[in-house]
This record gives sequence, structure tokens and C-alpha cells, in this order.
Amino acid sequence: MARFVYTLAVLALLPWAVLHLLWRARRQPEYLRHWRERFGLFPAVSPAPTLWLHAVSVGETRAAQPLVAALRARYPDHRILFTHMTPTGRATSEALFGDSVERIYLPYDTPWAMRRFICHYRPQFGFIMETELWPNLIAACRQAGLPLRLVNARLSERSARRYARFPALTREALQGLVAIGAQSADDAARLEALGAQQVSVTGNIKFDIEAPPQQLELGRELRARWAGRPVWLAASTREGEEALILNAWQQAGTGKTLLVLVPRHPQRFDEVAQLARERGLAVQRRSDNAAVAQSTQVLIGDSMGEMFAFYASADLAFIGGSLLDFGCQNLIEAAACGTPMLVGPSTRNFAEAAREAIACGAAIPISDATDLVSQVNALLADAASRARMAMAGRAFAERHRGATARTLALISPAAR
Repeated sequence: MARFVYTLAVLALLPWAVLHLLWRARRQPEYLRHWRERFGLFPAVSPAPTLWLHAVSVGETRAAQPLVAALRARYPDHRILFTHMTPTGRATSEALFGDSVERIYLPYDTPWAMRRFICHYRPQFGFIMETELWPNLIAACRQAGLPLRLVNARLSERSARRYARFPALTREALQGLVAIGAQSADDAARLEALGAQQVSVTGNIKFDIEAPPQQLELGRELRARWAGRPVWLAASTREGEEALILNAWQQAGTGKTLLVLVPRHPQRFDEVAQLARERGLAVQRRSDNAAVAQSTQVLIGDSMGEMFAFYASADLAFIGGSLLDFGCQNLIEAAACGTPMLVGPSTRNFAEAAREAIACGAAIPISDATDLVSQVNALLADAASRARMAMAGRAFAERHRGATARTLALISPAAR
């Protein structure tokens, strides 16, 4: 009955979903591409056996890299199908994997669209990255005998409270999964409290992502372009954070320092560049691929797939999404590059990783934008502290590797 009521709600919201696509397409025309897939209408496929991964957007897609490599090694004759919900997730898949994987949008969660998806692609098994519970999708997989696992699973206290409002629906969805690999013991406990079974703590797959050598080389090239200037990176910033950062930095005095500012969402590149110009700051954009002038104060990192290079080129980095209540973006890539980190108060998406990074000296907590700029200036003047933080970050990242192998162990012999 709970899932029946949920399905009625999904049907009632479908007109709104169409309007939402049209609204988002005003800024991102990509929302109108491949729209038929969202309603269960798919392109023709080859008869090769299929392994399926669902990665909602950018973070989940990037996190899947080690898992994709491991699946290719174990199942060389299978094709890999990615499903996404956002154009940025789909674009990230294209940038990371090119034509070596197939990709579509996952349909809206109606029973018939999900059954059509399963019948069309016939995956041998599936993974949902992190925590996306689609009740009709999970029910359709269970009815079809398709083993579905939730991997790299994380569940914040806030999300757990939200799911707890619908206990019967949540319990049915969680118990429809054949296995769950949680990032931490806290995540596992919250999932089990909601009714999950077969939960293992496998760790965070993002620790297994290695910086591509070509990205590290690009980072060295970018570093050479800075011509010896001190450089700090504001990585994956979210709406509202950039204005606070720019105001605090300008008030403290920018000096010779270069700020590399990389918004989390590509559709905001122009907006953030304008924010900096409105404050009278000299701005360049990475996409221009020009030498950075000594007078330039802000470089907008408006390129895709270069975050490792930005980390490798910077003296230190602020991890975006943590200054305001967005829960923090991925800090693991910065640690792996040995980039000293500054992290704001909102870290629920990477709560355990943030706590450990701070405890081991790889990161410094900041309270607000003024504190952020103060810590930036102090660290830029203290090379010895940055070196200690860099060493701690690399050791921290290395210590947590191995989640991919533990995740693959969730696949039963019968499914191989």
C-alpha cells in the first residue's frame, strides 16, 4: 500500500517534472536532450551482457571510477551501462569514460518505466552509488530477479530523518536490495535503523581514485603559469559561497595572491565570473587557455575534468560546499594530491573523512569566510606547515584505500 500511494504521488508530479525540465533548460539546454529516456523510451542496444551502475550526478559518477576499472578487469566481455539523473552527471561520464561505457537517463520512478528499462537492457546485476532509493525501481529489480546492491552508501542524520518519515516505504526499498556496502559504521547503523539488512562497512570508494598522471602533469604546467605567485583554490563552491569568499578576500587585501575559483556547477561559471568583476577584481577564465597576467586576481576554473590539476597546482585549497549548509564536497581528491585543506562547518556529506582529516593534520577547520581568508594568508606565509599538511593528507588518503575490493566482495559467486 505504501508503494501504491508513492506511485500515485509520482504520477501526480510528472507534469511538474516536465515543467522542471523546461525550466532548467533555460540555463542548461542539455536538459532537453535525451528526454525520451526519462519516460522509458530507449535507443537500440547490442546483445552483449550488461553490468549496470546508477550514478545520479557528478560526485557519484566520479566515485565510480575505481569500481568501473575493477568490473572491467573481472568481466572483460561485459558492457557497462551508466544511468544518470542530471546532464552534468552524464557529461562527467562522457569525460571520464568516453565511448567505453553506455549511458542513459534513468526513467522517472513509475513501475512500467522501470520494468521497461530492465527488460530492454537486461543487466546481470546493478549497483546504486551512494544513497538513491527508488522504490519502484528496486521492486522491479526484485520481481525480475535482478540483484541490486547499494554501494558506497552514505546516509547523513538529516537524510535518515527524512527517510524515517516514510517507514514502510523505506523499509521495503532497503530490504529489496541484496546487499549494502556502507562507507562508515555510522552510515551502516543509520541504514539498519531504517530496516536495512545485509549491511557491510566497505569504506569509501573515493579513496581508491588515483590522480591521473596527465592531470598531475597539467597541474605542474599550470603551476609554471602562475610564475611563482601564491595560489589558493576555492574548489567546487556552491551558490552563495563565492560572494562571501570574494568579499572577505577583497576586504583583507588580495596582494599578489591568485585565487582560482571553481564553481561546483558549470551553469554558474558566467555568474561567478560576473560576481568577481562586480567587485572590481581582475578576472580571467581557464577556458581561454591564456597566460595568467600578473594583474589577474581571480581565475575562474571553467573547465571540466581538471580538478586534480587544479589541486596539484595550488598551494592550498578550500573545500566548497562546507562554508554554507551544503554538506561539503569531496575532500579526498585534495588529500590524495597532498594539497593542504581548509574545511568549513558543514561537512555532513563527508563527516567521517572531514573529522579524520582534521584530526591527522591534513585539514584545518574554519568558521566563516573571514576566518577562511585569515587561515589562507597564514598558511601561504608558512611553507613548513603546508608541507606537514601535504604529507598528512597523502598518508590519510593511502590509509583508507581498499573499498573497491571490499565492494566487489559483495557480489555473490552465483552472480559472476
